[in-house]
Amino acid sequence: MKDGREMGACAPSLKDLDHVELQLLLGQISLNKGDDRHAFEMFALAARSGRAKALNMLGRAYERGWGVKRNPTQAIKYFDYAAQKGEGWANFNLADLYLSGDGVACDPKQAFAHYVLAAQRGVNKALNMLGILHEQGMVTGKKDFDAACLYFTAGAEGGDCWAAFNRGRLAAEKKEYNDASFWLRRSLSLEFPGSCYAIKDYLENTPSKILHSILCEVNAYLAQKHQEVQISS
Repeated sequence: MKDGREMGACAPSLKDLDHVELQLLLGQISLNKGDDRHAFEMFALAARSGRAKALNMLGRAYERGWGVKRNPTQAIKYFDYAAQKGEGWANFNLADLYLSGDGVACDPKQAFAHYVLAAQRGVNKALNMLGILHEQGMVTGKKDFDAACLYFTAGAEGGDCWAAFNRGRLAAEKKEYNDASFWLRRSLSLEFPGSCYAIKDYLENTPSKILHSILCEVNAYLAQKHQEVQISS
């Protein structure tokens, strides 16, 4: 499924949707089916309402090139509109673009400000990114592992698999293996394939018996998923 993260994990009942929400849902369904052109048409139609979520999704279409020529500059315009209306995911998306310098000059401080707003507006994934910025010293120019740990912990407790992975990684690097085990297992419990592979790669040569047991669990989990895919196909 394509990354329509801003749409939410569960679709509401159709009878509860108004026409704009229905257009957004149809756009997401089209994305999942690989019909990017129809997805773009639905997001563009929904965005005429001026609603923040619709503006953000149209920005995502331009950012990712869903049914339209990729145009990060145009994406920023719609993200800005949506962020001004209080859409946290628009702040998150702006932060990503400022951090990568995609369609705008690279500006970690602007990225930080938008991740903060995104987190304040309920986007838990922003906490993980704030942790990364502190860990890499992109906020003040000096690496701050204590602040990074706090952000990763908050993100992990909120259910973000990457924050849990990074919290466990920091603990492992300090040889706090019991703590690392707890957070890496938390990440694994969220069953997101990308983080599972990250855990596998990170633990491949671990000297810790405790963490090696997690590696065995990850390998078993990925083998099971691979088998399920083969059976279903």
